[in-house]
This record gives sequence, C-alpha cells and structure tokens, in this order.
Amino acid sequence: METETLLNVEGINVYYGAIHAIKDISFHVNQGEIVTLIGANGAGKTTTLQTISGLLRSKTGSITFEGHNISAVRADKLVAHGLAQVPEGRRVFLQMSVEENLEMGAYTQPQSGVSKDLEMVFELFPRLKERRRQVAGTLSGGEQQMLAMGRALMSHPKLLMLDEPSMGLAPILVEQIFEIIQNLNKNGSTILLVEQNAQMALSVAHRGYVLETGRVVTTGTGEELIESPEIKKAYLGG
Repeated sequence: METETLLNVEGINVYYGAIHAIKDISFHVNQGEIVTLIGANGAGKTTTLQTISGLLRSKTGSITFEGHNISAVRADKLVAHGLAQVPEGRRVFLQMSVEENLEMGAYTQPQSGVSKDLEMVFELFPRLKERRRQVAGTLSGGEQQMLAMGRALMSHPKLLMLDEPSMGLAPILVEQIFEIIQNLNKNGSTILLVEQNAQMALSVAHRGYVLETGRVVTTGTGEELIESPEIKKAYLGG
C-alpha cells in the first residue's frame, strides 16, 4: 500500500531581518509517522515549525498539507485545517482551570462533542482528570506539558507538532512524555517533533532530519541516526 504524504515542505527560506535563518529546507511527514527534527540551539528547528504553522513566512518554496498549499494561510485558520502546535514553553492559560484550558483547544469543534473529547483527553492524561478544576498556573511543569498536549488534541489534529516537549522536565517526566507521544502515535496521531533531547527523540521517531545552521544536513530512520558515529558524537554524547 502506498504511504500518503501528509505534510510536504519544499525549499523554504526564512529570514529574521538580514539574518538567513532557514536555508532551502525540504522534508516530508507521512501519515501515521513520528518525524523528528533535531539539532543544536539556533539550528532552525523552532523557526521551521513556526513557518509551517503560519507564524512566519517563507520567501520561497511551498508548504503542502493534505495536497493543499498552506504557505499563505493565516496561523489562526490552520487549526481548522487539522494542524495543531504545542509551542515551546507550553504556554497554557495560567489563570484558567485545566478544564477551561482544554475547552479553549476545542474552539474549532462542534460544542456537542466537547464532553466526549474531554473524556478522551482525561483517559490519556489521568493526572489532568484529577486536577480538572485546578488553576493551570499551579500545575507542575510536567502537568502543564500534558495540558498543552491535551489542549492541542481537543482540536482533532491530523498533524500534531510538538516543540521541545521535554524542556525543563525531570528525567522521569521526560520518559513519561515520550511514552505518551508513542501511545498517541499508536492510536493514529501523526507527529512532527522538534526536540533538544536527540536520544529520546530518535528512539521514538520513524525518521529524523538533522538541522545545522538552518540547513538539513542528514536524514535517516531514527535507528540509523542513533547508530551513526557522527550523530552520536555531535548529539548523543557518544
């Protein structure tokens, strides 16, 4: 059976003023995959995600989602297309309760289905169910990460984009978050993962792309990249 390409990024170039941040990047994500972008700080990983989600614009190339060019679609319209991003630093609504945060994620969905979707998220994240009435600002970092992911899932995304989900978390929580990412994928979610922790990212990813100074320099399966001497030396402490 032929694999369906869900997202295709072709030859994008992004500038911050005079700084050429993304240099002719191309990659794709197939339906049902976990694809990761790894690289050092400043390699262009977050900029790439922000360009896909419409927060930044490329000077060239195209971004195609489900066969439709979304390069010029406004960021707030992309959620309805089936793209959801969990931003770096989580950015939950700190003054709102857990449940209110999750309901905010469902703004593109019919009101009639919100209760069912809440139960789906609470099944995935039992900790959130225990804290459903709690103000989000009082949650731990790991709980806020779960909430940010749960909020994104409320929009029924066809592609879930995660930006540094392990940032600032204790090692035991990092393992939990990556276990959840694998479970989401097993349940049918397609995931584009940007992650500083290359070892964890490559251990769950079907494929990966290595970014250096705004360029894709290496690509391969997660397994191939973990075993590569160059990648081990540069990113895995090997």
